[in-house]
Amino acid sequence: MTVEFVLLLIAAYLLGSVPLAYLLAKWSRGIDIRRYGSGNVGASNVRVLASRWTFIATIIFDLGKGMVMVWIAKLTGLGFAQQVTVGIAAIIGHNWSVFLRFNGGRGILTTLGVVAILVPWLTPIVLVIAFGLAPFHQLALGTLIALISVPVLSWFLGQPLGIDEPVTMTFGSLAMLLIAVTRRLTAPRTSLTTTVSGGELFVNRLIFDRDIRDREAWIHRRPPETGPQNKEGNEGH
Repeated sequence: MTVEFVLLLIAAYLLGSVPLAYLLAKWSRGIDIRRYGSGNVGASNVRVLASRWTFIATIIFDLGKGMVMVWIAKLTGLGFAQQVTVGIAAIIGHNWSVFLRFNGGRGILTTLGVVAILVPWLTPIVLVIAFGLAPFHQLALGTLIALISVPVLSWFLGQPLGIDEPVTMTFGSLAMLLIAVTRRLTAPRTSLTTTVSGGELFVNRLIFDRDIRDREAWIHRRPPETGPQNKEGNEGH
């Protein structure tokens, strides 16, 4: 390992750990985003809880975490495997932020940013797959299918997609898939899951990325102890 590689790994984790969604929700709404809606520290939860501009800023920043770090790794002359590893470090930072006591988001946008720099031609395919189910309010399922498609496409269509090291990309994207699935399945339980069985919770989290089947109840969740003042502040968002 070179010094540059180790430093970039640390920098990628720390940049990935910066929880912009948490900070913007705290500054603009005065709330802890982890206790509202899906509890996810990412753009999807910001979209429900805060303004459109806050949502857009979160998308750009979370995408940029992965893109910038892999781009810097390329500029410094690191090999493809090292670039992949730097990108994974940024994703881990987003999902288990050192600034949030190792809590965080799902890392989907950061993963997309990593893939966009590593394999640009793969990005539009992933987006089409992910948003294919969005009209049916199944973006989480579409995202899971998109994540599964990355290693499959990398393995079988490496040359057409311009992947110089398809084996490395395949195993790297498998690691990204495992990280995303692990984050979904290990999120803390909420007050809405007290009557949900372990098996049902597993399926709900894996497929729908939520603890209960009722989507509206999930995305508009509030802490039980939240008073009228906070309730008013959360309306219309």
